[in-house]
Amino acid sequence: MDFRTACEETKTGVCLLQDGNQEPFKVRLHLAKDILMIQEQDVICVSGEPFYSGERTVTIRRQTVGGFGLSIKGGAEHNIPVVISKISKEQRAELSGLLFIGDAILQINGINVRKCRHEEVVQVLRNAGEEVTLTVSFLKRAPAFLKLPLNEDCACAPSDQSSGTSSPLCDSGLHLNYHPNNTDTLSCSSWPASPGLRWEKRWCDLRLIPLLHSRFSQYLPGSDLCRQNAFQVIAVDGVCSGIIQCLSAEDCIDWLQAIASNISNLTKHNIKKINRNFPVNQQIVYMGWTEEREQDSLQDRMYTPKFLALRGSSLYKFIAPPDSDLLDRRKHCFSVQSESGEDLYFSVELESDLTLWEKAFQTATFLEVERIQCKTYACVLESHLMGLTIDFSMGFVCFDAATKAVLWRYKFSQLKGSSDDGKSKIKFLFQNQDTKQIEAKELEFSNLFAVLHCIHSFFAAKVACLDPLYVGSQATASAAPTTSGTGKLKYST
Repeated sequence: MDFRTACEETKTGVCLLQDGNQEPFKVRLHLAKDILMIQEQDVICVSGEPFYSGERTVTIRRQTVGGFGLSIKGGAEHNIPVVISKISKEQRAELSGLLFIGDAILQINGINVRKCRHEEVVQVLRNAGEEVTLTVSFLKRAPAFLKLPLNEDCACAPSDQSSGTSSPLCDSGLHLNYHPNNTDTLSCSSWPASPGLRWEKRWCDLRLIPLLHSRFSQYLPGSDLCRQNAFQVIAVDGVCSGIIQCLSAEDCIDWLQAIASNISNLTKHNIKKINRNFPVNQQIVYMGWTEEREQDSLQDRMYTPKFLALRGSSLYKFIAPPDSDLLDRRKHCFSVQSESGEDLYFSVELESDLTLWEKAFQTATFLEVERIQCKTYACVLESHLMGLTIDFSMGFVCFDAATKAVLWRYKFSQLKGSSDDGKSKIKFLFQNQDTKQIEAKELEFSNLFAVLHCIHSFFAAKVACLDPLYVGSQATASAAPTTSGTGKLKYST
């Protein structure tokens, strides 16, 4: 299943995900320009006070024609609860927001059936009487072998399975003389009993993989064994997508080419920004991930990921992407970047001197942010003049410059990623606290470097505020300088 938009770098489709030792389950992949989103289905409350569903209790009454109108699959013989696999068309409207395909049945009239076999659950439901109360919870990672439909559009086929045996991998219908012209009413109630509650099945973010300097592989780690129609994506910080299993070889190649194209575009853009600081004969021509075959044949691991950078007449090899402006022979160096984007490069003689400067920059950043508390920058959103305030207590606040009306606000902890075009635009990726969905906000600034440095400084101070040991620590990534294979350091002011 695959859908493309007019924008070539965007792609959405459904695949299987192998996450650790779990059975593969269905996920939705959404590929954007600079991020790969992996989403799983969940049922959440979308009215009243939003919250995730957890367990829900639904009471339904058996109809004289049509029965309960449900089909089920699974059972303890497959180490999962029985799940609802189909809902008949007539019942679907009445059960909207109460029961969903993929709901695991945990209790029937107070009887715990979590660890019951499929046939046992079928018998309990058949003997449950005219009214049955189900306690359910949406099974987010239903094993792929159940072949559950992704939405409620798959209705029960007319059948009568009121007698005989049933199979845990086939739909066991609980219709009892189902008839398409059934007009009986279905009585439903949900817990909590607030009349304002409404539930919906939605795709929710499971994992976010930033694409800049990320890598992907079809091979088993370190080997020459290629997975069949499957791959994994690993972010520069080590976050792994898990094994993504495509439906066909063609689908797999299509995904790999789309991801590779986006990574390549981000890399080219990053190279262009970096090369502004170097003369032509020292500029980076290309850089990216490869896998190096180990010379020692006795090693179990035949291949190891290596990051290569072709700069001028030299080829540099790293175990991780370095800061490309830290590639000369001096051992103890750091750079300071001003608000105008100018880079000032310094060298000291001893590592202890470098450590002193590191702590000094961290302390100065913390004290200055603590003093000013907030900083506001003029920005543009869809040709309208806006303001963005970075506040030490509140986080990010965007407001209309003329009316002062607040358009949106997010805490620092809600910022999950960001990207910029190197000129004037920043795209923020915030996570909504209620829906857990990622919300993108793009703003345009006249002084991009100043805004980026301010955000960096406020984040560093926020961490320091939560951890008093931070100012003296060299291990915290938020404000600590980045390092390359040459051992040199970089700071921003």
